[in-house]
Amino acid sequence: MIAIIDYGVGNLFSLKSSLKMIGAEVEVTSDPAVIRKAEKLLLPGVGAFEDAARKLSESGLREVILEEVKAGKPILGICLGMQMLFEKSFEYGEHQGLGLLKGSVVPMEGVIPAELKIPHIGWNALHFVKQGRLFRYVKENECVYFVHSFYATGCEESLLATAEYGAELTAAVEKGNIMGCQFHPEKSGDVGLRILKAFCEKEDA
Repeated sequence: MIAIIDYGVGNLFSLKSSLKMIGAEVEVTSDPAVIRKAEKLLLPGVGAFEDAARKLSESGLREVILEEVKAGKPILGICLGMQMLFEKSFEYGEHQGLGLLKGSVVPMEGVIPAELKIPHIGWNALHFVKQGRLFRYVKENECVYFVHSFYATGCEESLLATAEYGAELTAAVEKGNIMGCQFHPEKSGDVGLRILKAFCEKEDA
């Protein structure tokens, strides 16, 4: 069973629907017992980093996630959920992340050309940095759907793929059992379903 962690900062319906389309057994939950029982975890998220981090802590789920992931349970963070995997975010201040991956989340402003719109919204091609299980069914330059104003940096040890938007921005990360997509696989059509399929499969598949 795949547990989609519900901590009040995401539209979980489309993600659940996408997982059901690929035949995954899935449960949306904020129950620590269900999270501990799950084979894998999905950490979604939209909105502000500070608000999400606070809700994760106040719900008591922060420590549950850390315990389970450090024990080896696979996790996939999506959009803000991916950003939460890093050490800190500089989104309107400085805020602590889960610290599961090295790196920080910083604004695109001042990094990409001034004429490009922020947030970055739209379809962009994936540029692979290394091989990873998350993209086992995806080819170089296939496109996925982004909506974000901030991106991860200093994450070379986990960097899996980038996407070009005036600069090469972190698109996906993977280090052992910890994975993340800055884009929305549940909004990325067939490519996104293939990425979710790769995450949901047994490790030796």
